Amino acid sequence: MRHSTTKLRTQDRGPADSQAPDATAERKARRREATPAQRALGLLVRREHSRQELTRKLVARGIAEEEAVVAVERMSEAGWQDDNRFACSLARTRAAAGYGPLWIRSELTAHGLAGAAVEQAFASLAESGDDDWTARARDLVHRRHGPPGQLSLALQRKASDLLLRRGFSGETVRAAIRSLPGD
Repeated sequence: MRHSTTKLRTQDRGPADSQAPDATAERKARRREATPAQRALGLLVRREHSRQELTRKLVARGIAEEEAVVAVERMSEAGWQDDNRFACSLARTRAAAGYGPLWIRSELTAHGLAGAAVEQAFASLAESGDDDWTARARDLVHRRHGPPGQLSLALQRKASDLLLRRGFSGETVRAAIRSLPGD
């Protein structure tokens, strides 16, 4: 008995299933294409973007450059996009990840941010007390190479190279390596 009801149910669904792809296609056809502003907002909801980055992404998605610029301007006026907020967020994130001021400044400039936004980002780091670059460099060395008192000359060189690649100045690198106990 049970087997026969299962058979009936599958037989009943047969013709309806053949219409399902048409219904899906019809729904997709009814869906309107998102406006440039809606697409920009969709990108901004995921994470902060600079004006330049947001415009570039919209153009890459097939939106005319003029329309993309207008959409980004609308987002900026509405408060959804702000270069200063983006710069502060990116600087804070990179500093917490162990990058130095030279790297951070370079990345902010690569995002097309004006000098004022970059300076505000570093001022924000200073206000929050996150601008002790020597302490950050020392912490990074400790995380990567173990307890500071056990660094051989070879590990000190490796640590120096790491810090220089991460955007710390030579002076900060020397201070971080010299301040390690046992040196």
